[in-house]
Amino acid sequence: MLLTIEHRTCYEYSEPLQYTIQQLRLTPQDNFGQRVIKWDIKVNGQLARFNDAFGNVTHTLVLDKPHWQISIVAIGEVETELPISNSNDSLPVEIYLRETALTASSAALKKFSLKFKGKENQGEVALDKMVDAIILQVPYSKGITNAQTSAAEAFEKKAGVCQDHAHIFIACCRLLGLPARYVSGYLFTQDGSLMESHGWADVWLKESGWQSFDVSNQCHTSGVHIRLAVGLDYHDACPVSGMRNGGGVENMEVSVVVNQTEHTNQAQKIQQIQSQQ
Repeated sequence: MLLTIEHRTCYEYSEPLQYTIQQLRLTPQDNFGQRVIKWDIKVNGQLARFNDAFGNVTHTLVLDKPHWQISIVAIGEVETELPISNSNDSLPVEIYLRETALTASSAALKKFSLKFKGKENQGEVALDKMVDAIILQVPYSKGITNAQTSAAEAFEKKAGVCQDHAHIFIACCRLLGLPARYVSGYLFTQDGSLMESHGWADVWLKESGWQSFDVSNQCHTSGVHIRLAVGLDYHDACPVSGMRNGGGVENMEVSVVVNQTEHTNQAQKIQQIQSQQ
């Protein structure tokens, strides 16, 4: 599957900014069944590229002259549904057992995760069941949580979005002794819904390596997912983060458009073959 992505972020301010510095994790890499055909980031400032501690391609954006606006456009083309490769890891998997503020456990999460503990439950089948149980406990609901909401808080509120679902899943996996990490990226849908940044989780299984779970959609990741960055939690992998000096009131607008450039997808091809038989 060949997917085109256009991700626009625009900040406007009521007063001039004197200085802005941001970290951009907006560049996909060739791994986990995807290959970058072309990619570009356009900004109204200075960019410096590096790889962070998790191996993510990261850019530092600096604007050091008075400005009223920040414009960031990431655009490119990514091929998916390729053979999976786990060869890009830059850290020992044990790092992903580390608890963070966003993935901290609670008594309720410990009790919940114990339902999936045991040798027979250390594989994908049990994790699929855990995914289903998380959605039953924490239905998808916007406006209840925010970027600072922890897994324990979302679990208690019984409401959340993809970020919260991923954090709950990660917290439970770590409680079971399974390394797990947050993944940021994009999701393609045929009807054009969910045109926004997306988040899911990887878990390390000894028998099969990294496996990816989109908890919000109760599925394993597939060719409709485009990976951007990974980390211990959302803060490590979020597409844009930073600090500013001045600016007054901030207004932010974000748009994400993901389109399929091929005329048919894999499911459509299968249907065509079956209709010819």
